[in-house]
Amino acid sequence: MLGATDLLGRWQIRRQIDDRYTKQRGVFHGTAVFRDGAAGQLCYVEGGKIRFGVGPVLRATREYRWHFLPDKVAVLFDDGRLLHHFVPAEQCDSSAHLCGSDLYKAIYDFRHWPLWEAVWQVSGPRKNYTLTSHFSKYDGLKPILRSAPEMGHTQGCCKA
Repeated sequence: MLGATDLLGRWQIRRQIDDRYTKQRGVFHGTAVFRDGAAGQLCYVEGGKIRFGVGPVLRATREYRWHFLPDKVAVLFDDGRLLHHFVPAEQCDSSAHLCGSDLYKAIYDFRHWPLWEAVWQVSGPRKNYTLTSHFSKYDGLKPILRSAPEMGHTQGCCKA
């Protein structure tokens, strides 16, 4: 089973968002950093650039806390609310997260470690999309697969 120390460090992210309501595809390229945080949690900070269709390129950031418990990982928003939890096995479903009337559900796939992915299915009256994120570990100064933009966001739970 995957442990907190396995995730520590810097990762390249390639993400595709397929929005079934707007019939648009978004693409995100960036980096994520897992580092030690308060109370035995890992801070997850990602940043990069996102673009939908032919729209403008925008900067995107997000932060979470990953809390490794004896039998599962609880993923928390920066303010401490639970997003979901999952058992860090080779391939695993997360618990569902309800945001208003929209339902978020993820599948994590660690079978090709240190390459891994998270696939989110989001459905409801306001949202209907699939978000697929591919992660590759940086080896020294370069990612294993390819280069990515620098990350500079360090606010919220993961302040330096």
